[in-house]
Amino acid sequence: MSKLFEKLNLRSKDEGIPPKEPTEEEVKKLREEYAKAGQDQVFAFYDGLSKAEKASMYERLMSIDPHHINSITEKALKPPNDDSKEEAKLEPLPDSATASILDSKPEDIEQWYNAGLDLIAEGQVAVVLMAGGQGTRLGSSAPKGCFNIGLPSQKSLFQIQAERIRKVQQLAEKKSGKKNIVVPWYVMTSGPTRKPTEQFFEENKYFGLGKDDVVIFEQGVLPCISNDGKILLDSKSKVAVAPDGNGGIYQALLTSNVRTDMRNRGIRNIHAYCVDNCLVKVADPVFLGFAASKDVDIATKVVRKRSAKESVGLILLKNGKPDVVEYSEIDDSTAEAKDPKQPELLRFRAANIVNHYYSFRFLETIEEWVHKLPHHVARKKIPCIDTESGETIKPEKPNGIKLEQFVFDVFPMLDLNRFACMEVKREEEFSPLKNAKGTGEDDPDTSKKDILDQGKRWVQMCGGTVENESGSEDAGVEVSPLISYGGEGLEFLKDRTIKAPAVIEKEHSG
Repeated sequence: MSKLFEKLNLRSKDEGIPPKEPTEEEVKKLREEYAKAGQDQVFAFYDGLSKAEKASMYERLMSIDPHHINSITEKALKPPNDDSKEEAKLEPLPDSATASILDSKPEDIEQWYNAGLDLIAEGQVAVVLMAGGQGTRLGSSAPKGCFNIGLPSQKSLFQIQAERIRKVQQLAEKKSGKKNIVVPWYVMTSGPTRKPTEQFFEENKYFGLGKDDVVIFEQGVLPCISNDGKILLDSKSKVAVAPDGNGGIYQALLTSNVRTDMRNRGIRNIHAYCVDNCLVKVADPVFLGFAASKDVDIATKVVRKRSAKESVGLILLKNGKPDVVEYSEIDDSTAEAKDPKQPELLRFRAANIVNHYYSFRFLETIEEWVHKLPHHVARKKIPCIDTESGETIKPEKPNGIKLEQFVFDVFPMLDLNRFACMEVKREEEFSPLKNAKGTGEDDPDTSKKDILDQGKRWVQMCGGTVENESGSEDAGVEVSPLISYGGEGLEFLKDRTIKAPAVIEKEHSG
């Protein structure tokens, strides 16, 4: 079975114990296997490598099944003709599968919140963070979670999220009367971000969380492929590889033994999300309580689409199955259609924010469906070695493809009664960090502003007043997650004046 896992998703090799040099017979056998697959160009420089390079190259090539790579590349480049594609029937999810924080009854929301805190108190909740990305577009080579968005406290995204976990643990302790409640945090990195992520957590003492309760693991990689289907070399001694997309999370839960760890801890409910959302409610009790009350296998959070033209994926029914349809796949008339029940709203408005709930029983079935997940093609400029001349190629236009899987490709495999969707307020829960400072959209300044605006709203809701000291109209308040998870517990600010910009880290702050 482990052989199959390696075929499906290759693990990025750790720089731990140096690999052992293979025998001539072992190399001969492997060359023949690659030659049968028409991929023996990967051995072009093998004979001239050092012993250590040969050992490392052999280990990497052993972890790849070239026939499997040929097969998934072929399927990705030439997907089977699907006549139903043009006439795919798109419908919004039915009311039975949805709820909205915007118009749910307060007593329902409170019931979900309390139920979620109970699940946390029972030790049944874990969090999986997808944190494989580097901050390249932000002008940083560090993992995106290390990024400081410029808050008055100078906290990184990792710290903000860690403190939300600490707070939700405390809220569950307060409600249940139990002590030492733990929500384990599984942080999925990629090859380039694993070591810097581990170091960042160690240097910051895991932001107050238990070291054993922060599990850092790695998503798989797949070889980069040339436009004519050949596995590319990054150097004479290295295969060019790339992370396998956020859909690699399912395989990584197996190969890293994270699922086993969850099982040993008695986890039943999992919250998974992306690192770049500074407003994410990590282990949100309302979301957990909602999903558990519906007894679904997957639930997803969405925000209301801003306009017909906003380029976001939409969660809907496609041919009767839950799915995500990209903006580019929807024609104008569908995008602009109004909801017959609420004509002021778009009919298709459930914007995907990659914020999901999974039942553990569903993750127990990964082996049954992971091999069915499709691979998608991303055409890229991939630096590589010319296997004929040995020269380095730095392409000016896309010369190859990276294969990746999407986390939501599993949705259509579910029956509708196993899937649910919760609409949340964008200004409270979604502010992604995608672009460099100064872009004006989804950049460090908008992330910072969204947190400070949220804090200002919370202070005002508790009867406090916010005055701008800096002369800026939009100066706000940063409320530490350790003080308030979602606006609760700020009664001490009633009738007080906060001079913004301000940080509220303790009850006597201000």
